[in-house]
Amino acid sequence: NLETTARLARLGTYSRQCLAQLTESSKLPYFDWKESGKLIVYRTQATFDRAAAGALVKGVQSVLSADECIAKEPVLSALQGQIKGGIFTSDEAVADCHGFCEALMGVLATHPNFAGYANEEVERFEWDANGKLRLLTNMGVRGSDAFVLASGIASRRLAATLQMNLPLYPLKGYSLTAPIGASHTPPQSSITDFERKVLYARIGDSLRVAAMVDMVGEDDTIGPGRIESLLRVARSDMPHAGDYAQATTWAGLRPATPDGAPIVGPSSVPGLWLNVGHGPLGFTFACGTASILASLMGRGHSPLPLDGFTWPQ
Repeated sequence: NLETTARLARLGTYSRQCLAQLTESSKLPYFDWKESGKLIVYRTQATFDRAAAGALVKGVQSVLSADECIAKEPVLSALQGQIKGGIFTSDEAVADCHGFCEALMGVLATHPNFAGYANEEVERFEWDANGKLRLLTNMGVRGSDAFVLASGIASRRLAATLQMNLPLYPLKGYSLTAPIGASHTPPQSSITDFERKVLYARIGDSLRVAAMVDMVGEDDTIGPGRIESLLRVARSDMPHAGDYAQATTWAGLRPATPDGAPIVGPSSVPGLWLNVGHGPLGFTFACGTASILASLMGRGHSPLPLDGFTWPQ
């Protein structure tokens, strides 16, 4: 859907601006942010031709031949003869999202109006005797003038305690992170193998390799077969990019909506606000949707049009 794609692109641009402002205003510690650009390589002529035509229309991307891709990223030399070309976007960036969260928590912890409750399990929403919304946890009851539901795929279960059926489903993805040593030659840009749906990115002193989408419910166990498959591809396509023997592995559930657009704003329940459904673009959209929600809660208006992002009232 071109309309949804355009909305998501606007949100992504706005979110990047919000992240830059937050990083500067809050003096966030470094979280391996680097505007290294993004290169998408294509293995078939048909997919490359379609991508190239779209890039030329947009006018913000560079269309590269296979030889130009390898010249730009020598790490692709193992794919000589296998790729037909690529599309490079110069202003794309990578960062450590876990490092960002830790940096942000460190800043929040110094604020006099902040209170954090660690290792507390949220069980359900409920109503008190006066009809006001409250939260039940394993440590007791938490009351508030307003709640923001931003709990990933767990948001679906918590919303169900209020008879809300959030249209979220878990997309299970996998990644491995390999240390980069002096003898390794990692990519300088983020590289996506379009047909194989594998992404390679240098984050600090590590190589992140991410791929695959499984729809297996709320199961975040790390399947050894999937990781072995990812390792085989990485070792074949970028054999010298990192120390794969020392790689750590991860699997997680990305909470997606049917059309790929997050749900942001007030819910149908008084006192409950939503910031859910970011799918695989959680870090991309995080600061933008947080800014939108803060503006809605504090000032009653959004800095961006919310068509396609709101929950039915």
